[in-house]
Amino acid sequence: MRTTGLRGGAAPVSELALGCAALGNLFHPVTDDEAQATVDAAWDAGIRTFDTAPHYGLGLSERRLGAALRERPRDTYTLSTKVGRLLVPDPDGGTGDDLANGFAVRATHRRVWDFSADGVLRSLEASLRRLGVDRVDVALLHDPDDHAEQALREAYPALERLRAEGVVKAIGVGMNQSALPARFVRETDIDVVLLAGRYTLLDQDGLTGLLPEAAARGRSVVIGGVFNSGLLTAPRPGASYDYAPAPQPVLDRALRLLSVCERHGVPLRAAALRFPFGHPAVASVLTGARTPHEVRDTVEQLARPIPDALWDDLRTEGLLAPQVPVPTKSAPVGEAVPPKDLS
Repeated sequence: MRTTGLRGGAAPVSELALGCAALGNLFHPVTDDEAQATVDAAWDAGIRTFDTAPHYGLGLSERRLGAALRERPRDTYTLSTKVGRLLVPDPDGGTGDDLANGFAVRATHRRVWDFSADGVLRSLEASLRRLGVDRVDVALLHDPDDHAEQALREAYPALERLRAEGVVKAIGVGMNQSALPARFVRETDIDVVLLAGRYTLLDQDGLTGLLPEAAARGRSVVIGGVFNSGLLTAPRPGASYDYAPAPQPVLDRALRLLSVCERHGVPLRAAALRFPFGHPAVASVLTGARTPHEVRDTVEQLARPIPDALWDDLRTEGLLAPQVPVPTKSAPVGEAVPPKDLS
């Protein structure tokens, strides 16, 4: 599997990265053995980039990922985690569950937003303990939507110091929107943005500012949420989009995308996986998995050839705007080809 360097070399990332929210029992429980098998399958497929966060299962994802990678040489993979939510023991003793936050675990802790410099240091220290490692490679500010000023004034400078000291190799921000990450790209010296759900076959919001800014300034973007909560794996009534039932116009658009893909004999999820690599700022696509089968299927779909005519038909039918760059079958995954018509 191809690798590239964030911001040209800050940290290597494989073209496909494993998002580990599912290892924290996202929506449904998985066992320790299933978590281990999923990470092993990713490793066997050539994936060498793993992303987690304290938020995922109140630390369960970090503990499981650390355990699954423990026997792997530390310099052979890239490990990413996030800061911004501190885990504080629940005063009630954790008698309830955490399903309100999306995770099937006991609510032993509460999440406390903290984008202070001290909060960054405390968060990373706790993550290292849970992961069982002496360093992470990438540290991301996690969803600072409602804390933008503190994240810019306090958390970012703390991460910048950690990078300068060699504690982490790369720093950035991970969000489900593109406007604030674009501001970070303009106003700070971050290396990478993890953009979830905003640069997909259904939603190219990231193209309005973030991706051009990143490309112009030599910053990297990792794309998550390429299936838009599953809608682009199997569009049907009741399917999820952005973690809620898909509105009818969005579902209709997904069904039209499916129809074009089927005409070319291409699974919709294969086109969804390949699409982001059309933009030169995109270094990697991050997808979640809870089973080895899901990992292997994702790797297989990414490797499928996509005929150039499929992208042409999507443009002809108004499903992709003329200015949206697309990959071509003649280009390896991860190498961008400019759009044919930028008018």
